[in-house]
Amino acid sequence: MKKNILNRIALFLTAVLVFTLNSCTDLDENIYSELNKSNFYNNRTEVLQAALRPFTHMQAWLAPTGQNGYYYHAELSSDQVAWPQKGRHGYDGGDHFRQHYHTWTANENRMRNAWVLMWTGLGYVNSAIMDLESIDNNAIDISDTEMAAILGELYVLRAFHYMKIMELWGNVPIITTVGEPQNPPTQSKEEVFAFIKQELETYVPKLLPYSQEMVGRVSQTAGYAMLAELYLNAEYHIGTPMYDEAIAACDKIISGQAGGVNGTPKLADDLLETFSNTNKFADEALFQFAFSKQGGFSFGWGGFYFGYSNMSRALGYDFSGWNAFVVIPTAFDAYQDNDLRKKEWFLFGPQYDIDSGEPILGTEEYNGEPLVYVNSIRRESEGDFTSEGSMAEGEENSGARFNKYKAGRLDEDNYHENHYMIYRLSEIYLNKAEAIMRKNGGVATQEAVDLVNAVRKRAFTEEDWPAEQYTTATLTMDELLEERGRELIFEGKRRTDLIRFGAYVTKSWWDHEPSNDPSKELYPIPHTQLAANPNLIQNPGYEGNQ
Repeated sequence: MKKNILNRIALFLTAVLVFTLNSCTDLDENIYSELNKSNFYNNRTEVLQAALRPFTHMQAWLAPTGQNGYYYHAELSSDQVAWPQKGRHGYDGGDHFRQHYHTWTANENRMRNAWVLMWTGLGYVNSAIMDLESIDNNAIDISDTEMAAILGELYVLRAFHYMKIMELWGNVPIITTVGEPQNPPTQSKEEVFAFIKQELETYVPKLLPYSQEMVGRVSQTAGYAMLAELYLNAEYHIGTPMYDEAIAACDKIISGQAGGVNGTPKLADDLLETFSNTNKFADEALFQFAFSKQGGFSFGWGGFYFGYSNMSRALGYDFSGWNAFVVIPTAFDAYQDNDLRKKEWFLFGPQYDIDSGEPILGTEEYNGEPLVYVNSIRRESEGDFTSEGSMAEGEENSGARFNKYKAGRLDEDNYHENHYMIYRLSEIYLNKAEAIMRKNGGVATQEAVDLVNAVRKRAFTEEDWPAEQYTTATLTMDELLEERGRELIFEGKRRTDLIRFGAYVTKSWWDHEPSNDPSKELYPIPHTQLAANPNLIQNPGYEGNQ
């Protein structure tokens, strides 16, 4: 019975996801909460459709599925992932260069797309809240308790939208109704933070605990993970430390009080489980997008992260990508050679056909020659084996590549059934450890060390582990930032982490010199939005920027 219910939920989510994707590319200007809505809610199914619509839209800007949303900006402006030019491919008007060098302007089309995608999603949430608050739920056989939980999901999801919007743009309008006001005014980041905090603190306790039936919906583990993130960043955003609150939110999850897919959440036993094609019920999962190839909507990481069609044979996939995102050399170097994450989460070195064992051959600079991914971004085909290279000097094999999520083989029952993890338990362990250290003046306690070691231990063999575990002397704040990077790479977290640690505009990495300009910690309001809404105020440092 439970399996049938879960299958129906998965098919329903997939149907809504397909509808979402088809409607996410109509990017009109000046969108805050504007969309067409229906007031016909005649049964429980239609209510759930309205409640789930905003969540399914969210994958367009949050997951690495090829859209120019939050994920694109969070990763390409940070120190782990880049999209360099590779010969005749990938320059794209210099868009990705400006992200890497922090030289963007208010006239970036991809940034405008992110703004519209995220505000459109917020509009879906506001519309659903207004509609569902006005219906007589008892008349359609939905109890008051269930209706309160459904509305709670929407309020929490709205707060999550605002948290991510605040991370990118800081000072933005706060809108809770559809269509009014027509030209909402800018409000300070402090006001936006206070709104998010109030919404989460009010509605997260009212959510249902996480369970298998709640996969693909907003549960208590999702809500407390959002609160932990908000509290952890509070000192940066508003100047007020909230580390005790962050620890308390983490404890709600770690203790199992907020539920879990299989009971109390547990760290995965190995590095592959949480990202595998059977990860829909992964022990470590807290909040996830429920993708399904069998249902007609796969988690399409290939566009950004996979190579051309010649690479499909290397892993037995039926899809290819744009040969776009690569690992920055200094990020790959941050892993020791005995770190199992370096072996399991990346493609590196010679590439072979998974069936025949024959070398994969290049199609560009190495046309007809074996394709070998290298930890450099320079013109080695032209004899340059010593320079540091640059964003303009890549080749088809430049940089280690993404292999964190694995689709499996075409003949597997679960081929490409991977769910995308928005929050997982490892991040909560690291968040709690960081909050403890920040409370202690940046010095590690044994509890903080134990939390980080519990996450890190899976990355080393039993033989290597004694020499690789942290102690209170070796787990510094700088080392914690590096370990967060190694563990959470490709998960869309790095920009926020760098900013919180004071490194985003002060740190050097491959082909990137720091600007030391705090204004770059926010993006500019897109100039098209400023033109459409006279009540918006441009962020500091971008006045007059076009």
